[in-house]
Amino acid sequence: MTTTLARSPRAALAALRRDPRDLWPEHARKLYDHLVGLYGEDAVLPTLAASWIAHQRSANTQRAYTRGFKVFEEFAREHGVHPMAVKFVLADTFRMYLETTPTWVRVKGGARGEMVRTGKPYSEASRANALSAASSFFTYLDKVSDDGVKNPFDAVQRPVLDPDYSPTPGYTEEEWTKLLKTARDHHRVAAYRKRAYALLLLLYTCCLRIDSLLNARVEDLGYDKGHRVLLLEKVKGGGRKKKPIPPVAWDALQDYLDGRTSGLLFCTASGGPLDEPAVWRLLQSLAKRAGLPPRGPHGTKGDAITHALAKKDARPDKVQRWADHKDSRTTQRYNRRKELLDDSPGYAPATDLAGALEHGTT
Repeated sequence: MTTTLARSPRAALAALRRDPRDLWPEHARKLYDHLVGLYGEDAVLPTLAASWIAHQRSANTQRAYTRGFKVFEEFAREHGVHPMAVKFVLADTFRMYLETTPTWVRVKGGARGEMVRTGKPYSEASRANALSAASSFFTYLDKVSDDGVKNPFDAVQRPVLDPDYSPTPGYTEEEWTKLLKTARDHHRVAAYRKRAYALLLLLYTCCLRIDSLLNARVEDLGYDKGHRVLLLEKVKGGGRKKKPIPPVAWDALQDYLDGRTSGLLFCTASGGPLDEPAVWRLLQSLAKRAGLPPRGPHGTKGDAITHALAKKDARPDKVQRWADHKDSRTTQRYNRRKELLDDSPGYAPATDLAGALEHGTT
């Protein structure tokens, strides 16, 4: 298997006038550099693994699979086996390894980048991601190999995840108002208040994925049939879509842009790209300042969907399209209101029944 695959990608790349690796997305390039540092430039694994990451359609999948594959690669290396040579027995051992092995955490007060394995074992979601990433990698090898590759993870059991469960508590609309006011008026750095306020408003009122928003450019803003719109270049699964921008978000955005007509919609003070970790840190900081539970940018979408569905005369089909979901079940998984005890259908018939019972006893 390794010999066949080793000659294919390098020969194909050498025959081209331009190296296709120049077009690899960010996560593919980073994984390539990481693996080259471990196996060297002449090894086939860095090219194949990075090509597999570049093959994924969404940046979110690329990032998740890169993270999961690194866990798998480290496990294989520690057991003295090349990742491409793993068989079922070791693949199943990887499943058990994920259930018990402490995770890496930073050493408090240690040198920069110093890590130690003292964290809690991998969560069910992290275990499922690592196993899914390793399985997807072997599926890709089977596609690009002339002789075919048996996937050692086909028979490995995966954690059973409840798609309707989310460990992240949702914000109420009142809490969202508090968070937005904190971003607008009380951000620790006054110069960043307009950016933080506009970013959160667009993320929430347009029901956006954070990677879509951070890749949007000022040139993607437009006007269509009476609506201010953002033409997204990255919608989950690929494609383009116009997202109407409500007036409150549009006004905040224009105040932040201050006449700027080009470049990334949200950027650093020097004009560079704003990354997801920076937005995550922003939300954590604002939540702490507002006295709210911590959360990440992805939780914003769940809140937006939950609040939209709770409105009087809400149309689930319209909320589904607004959320860019192909399946209505996906939209309902984001809907945290269905977990509220106040919404239990049992209260109404119980009230009627109590009235009938009381009436029957008088």
